[in-house]
Amino acid sequence: MDGKLRADEVAVTKSILKSTFDMWMDLIDVDVVIVGAGPSGLTAAKYLAQNGVKTVVLERHLSFGGGTWGGGMGFPNIVVEKPADEILREAGIKLDEVIGEPELFTADSVEVPAKLGVAAIDAGAKILTGIVVEDLILKEDKVSGVVIQSYSIEKAGLHVDPITISAKYVIDSTGHDSSVIHTLARKNKDLGIEVPGEKSMWADKGENSLTRNTREVFPGLYVCGMAANAYHAGYRMGAIFGGMYLSGKKCAELILEKLENK
Repeated sequence: MDGKLRADEVAVTKSILKSTFDMWMDLIDVDVVIVGAGPSGLTAAKYLAQNGVKTVVLERHLSFGGGTWGGGMGFPNIVVEKPADEILREAGIKLDEVIGEPELFTADSVEVPAKLGVAAIDAGAKILTGIVVEDLILKEDKVSGVVIQSYSIEKAGLHVDPITISAKYVIDSTGHDSSVIHTLARKNKDLGIEVPGEKSMWADKGENSLTRNTREVFPGLYVCGMAANAYHAGYRMGAIFGGMYLSGKKCAELILEKLENK
């Protein structure tokens, strides 16, 4: 090795185009599409992928982790409680006990999404950023995939046709916006779907309702995380995230059970 770097422009471009095309050819038909790479979506992806489920996570922004990065009002820590702490420990995330609160732990708001994302990727999930879901594939009264567009194209307001990803199941983990179930309701008013949105903050109530509200809300479509509370008019919680991780894990378990029984 002479230590000299070699970078031919043509070779670089060919490499990017070929690897991207190969990737898309592999992703146009998957088991599960997760929309939103926040805490619940990444958790669901990890548990699905490590059980051999072909999983792709679509995130509109160029980074995953949702609102976790900002901690509480920009302070770089989040809170997680038992038993959800075990999910973070599995991903190698350091937790600090809260003095006087033996059930509560704090975690670094940058470390958490970074390591949880890596855990999902290492398990076999594919995370794509800069992709927005603008519609759903609806066949015979069942959600059968998603209609996707480049987020930059959407932001530019260009009229460019989208492409699709077919899937056995779709998870709405888009957080407070619950954008997937909102899209289904808006485009298919005959289904009679209503999304009341989340209530004001009540941390204890909001945390405990998340796993109860995590479920299949329409054939082929699941909600988890804050999208689940928004769909069921649950309370918001603030910078405590245990319910989000438990919700993602439960969503994965529900889908795994469905797949096993097919």
